[in-house]
Amino acid sequence: MDSTMFETAFTEARSFNTWQDRPVEEAQLRALYDLMRWGPTSTNSNPGRFVFLTTPEAKERLIPTLGEMNVAKVRAAPVTAIVAWDRRFFDKIPQLFIHRPEIAANFANNPPLAQETAFRNSALQGAYMIIAARMLGLDCGPLSGFNAQAVNEAFFPEGDWAVNFLINLGYGQREDLFPRLPRLDFGSACKIV
Repeated sequence: MDSTMFETAFTEARSFNTWQDRPVEEAQLRALYDLMRWGPTSTNSNPGRFVFLTTPEAKERLIPTLGEMNVAKVRAAPVTAIVAWDRRFFDKIPQLFIHRPEIAANFANNPPLAQETAFRNSALQGAYMIIAARMLGLDCGPLSGFNAQAVNEAFFPEGDWAVNFLINLGYGQREDLFPRLPRLDFGSACKIV
């Protein structure tokens, strides 16, 4: 693998807060999902669900749910993705985990297990989305500063999906980036046992 691939996905990639006035086309969002959907999830459960907010009207529904520091970021980004999880993801297990469809009952009969599995694996899928977006030439700005209950009421009133986190997508303004912040080294973050 070319070292520029690692730079694109990780070592030179940044989280963006300001955005160029350059659209992200629907075809790009479809390509993004088509790439990131191949990342692994527990029992191939694929509990992640994604809502791409592409219009000012859609974003204005999100604005009241945001922490003050995220309002301008969301308004300026060409797209804001709501990374959510499906509370009934296990209904699709028979078509996704075809060699053991009966596994769906393990989740249907154990709501805490289902919620933990769906939340964890939708977070993985959101991370795959960030890497896939970078590989496709898009920049990302993941966000956690929001009221989850308010997002769910605004976008998922039926209660079937629930928000995990948000990702702004587009083409970032490199000149507005903060200096790169440090990361923990191996000895500080890892153990080999």
